[in-house]
Parts: sequence; structure tokens; C-alpha cells
Amino acid sequence: MIRRLSDEEKAALLSRRHLGRLGCIVGAAPYVVPINYVFDGENIYSHSLPGTKIDALRLNPTACIQIDEIADEFHWQSVMVIGEYEEITSDQERDAVLARLLARLPSLTPVESFHDHGPAQPAAVVFRIRVRDISGVSES
Repeated sequence: MIRRLSDEEKAALLSRRHLGRLGCIVGAAPYVVPINYVFDGENIYSHSLPGTKIDALRLNPTACIQIDEIADEFHWQSVMVIGEYEEITSDQERDAVLARLLARLPSLTPVESFHDHGPAQPAAVVFRIRVRDISGVSES
């Protein structure tokens, strides 16, 4: 039976998971990619090398992130977050977000733990999705 998740259940799912699918608009088409993230109870934080999703979010900052937890086809929870993309440019805040991401996800690949990229490497973009709405359902 499908039911709506409570606010506490939605927050718990967002906090315990760390992989979601970010959706944005590229041109006139939807674009969805997996991202690693941390949730602080108010916003979702992530990072990326420059590319299609960052270009798209800079043009249209409205984004969604879908996170789920699936035991099987009859036992799952799913949350959809709607919010606004915002780049974090303050060195202090960037360092704090990166520290949280790396603490939560210590096995990020070297390209993702980009502290020492040379001049030929693009700088990573650290960003948050300012959460506007969270919806969630489950089946059990």
C-alpha cells in the first residue's frame, strides 16, 4: 500500500542516504544525473566539475533531487526535493562543505576530492540546493 511519508520520515531518508538523482533543464529537455550529497536538515550540498549540469543550473536554477531507498518492488521509500541552485563561493564555506562531503563519503574518487588540481584542471563547483519543498511516498 502506498502512503505519504511524514516530515520526520522524509528528513530521515534524506539524512541517511547520500546518492540522489539531480534533475534540471538543458535547453528544452529534462536532464537527470546522479550526485553525491549531504543534507543538513535544511539544504542539500554537493559539488561537481564544470559541465552540462552546472551550465544548465546557472541558466535556470530551479532543480529537483530524487532520493530513494528500495528493498524490493513492494518495499521502498522515495523523496522528491524541489529547490533552487546556489553556488558557494566563500572559501570558508566551500571548505566546510567539502569537509562534510569527504567525511560522509570518504571514498570519493581522486577527481572528486579535487583539493590539489593543477592550473590545467577546472576548479570544482560547490553548491547547495535551497530546499523549497519535499514530498515523499513509500510502499510497504
